[in-house]
Amino acid sequence: MREFAVPPSMIESATAHRSVGDWAGACAAARVDVDLNLRAVGRAHGRQFAAQVRADLRHLAPDLLRWHFPRIVPDGLLRPGLTVSLARYPPLADSGSAIHLVARTPPAWADAGQRISLALWEPSRPRDGAGTHPHPRPDRRFRLDLHRHLWDARRTGELWERTGAASSDPAVDQTGLGAERHGCATDRWVAEAALLLRAEGCADGVVTVRLSSRRRLALTAIGSTPRITATPPRGCARAWPVLPDAATWVLPDLELLHAGLIDADRLHPLVASALLPDHRPAGAARSPDSSGNWRLVECRGATHRIGVVNGVLVPLDHVPDEIRREELLVALGGTALPCLQAIDEAHRHPECLVDVRARLDHGDTAGALAAVEGLLGPDVLLRSGALRDELETAVRRQVAHGLYRAGLAGLGPAPSTQDTRRRDARAHPRHATSR
Repeated sequence: MREFAVPPSMIESATAHRSVGDWAGACAAARVDVDLNLRAVGRAHGRQFAAQVRADLRHLAPDLLRWHFPRIVPDGLLRPGLTVSLARYPPLADSGSAIHLVARTPPAWADAGQRISLALWEPSRPRDGAGTHPHPRPDRRFRLDLHRHLWDARRTGELWERTGAASSDPAVDQTGLGAERHGCATDRWVAEAALLLRAEGCADGVVTVRLSSRRRLALTAIGSTPRITATPPRGCARAWPVLPDAATWVLPDLELLHAGLIDADRLHPLVASALLPDHRPAGAARSPDSSGNWRLVECRGATHRIGVVNGVLVPLDHVPDEIRREELLVALGGTALPCLQAIDEAHRHPECLVDVRARLDHGDTAGALAAVEGLLGPDVLLRSGALRDELETAVRRQVAHGLYRAGLAGLGPAPSTQDTRRRDARAHPRHATSR
């Protein structure tokens, strides 16, 4: 998923902008829209408050935020319609309530490009600047203000301890659950619950741990011996603070590393440097889109080549007169040469169609177009088929997102049957657990 959602080109560009203090350029490179104006913030809340926000924005790693942002199964798309608190600032004298720096995702019908937006949220003005967003209030479960190491470049070193990588000894699991909760960061629950309680100013020492939509635990962190209640009393679970999702589960990067399914070079550089301080990144990997200049086709007992010439995919081992005769024969109802059949199939159902779909879904339009151009050429005129349908659907979804951003659309159109069919047919693993 991250190969398409946070490609190396995005990380490199965002890092280059951030390293010279260009936080706005870093956000643009990571497809993060900025819905706040620091000058207006300074006029409304004072220069000191605006300086706090500016400092956080200068150290925001938007590509790292995208890397860790909550996602949904089966395709790992950003969780739609979500408002995540990144930072909570102390109450101001004129408002009496804390102001949050938040990251938002659009609703599912307007999620083209998989963009994230940054804004400020005030409890006294809950919908100020939120437009038509369905859930402008920061989510209690998905919050990163207590996990700055997941987006703040100054704090990424904390990832080693906060993910439990620093102590993999089961003896530190103070909850006593051990391996009963596969994928749960039980060894960190008590410490994370203490951080949460201090932040919320709660004295009862009980937090709700959400494992699924129907499964919740009550963690009592008072004293030296924590206590787990399998079924919290009715009504209490909503009143107690909720352990953030980032603290409930083991970091996916850590699970993949321990399972040997990825190596450090496939991690975000800031994640790799925190989890494996001694690791030295390897050289640039070969692009998955790069290939030879031609492909082989079995054509009438011989091996022929098809390749891109002058921006168009053509058969390389047939003279132009032969190609014109064969095209005329096809127009009259005859059977095309295998070389021409291969070209037609590449237009309508290319081998890279699954990757093109994934890139479009995750917002990597440039990568999707590069894959198409690498196969068919930059000047190709697409024929009707699945590939053309995918690109046209992507354009329509971009229009819907633009209408949402402009405030010209409310609830949005119902999902098309074509889009549902396309997502159901996608060849991705579907056994991941919902978090």
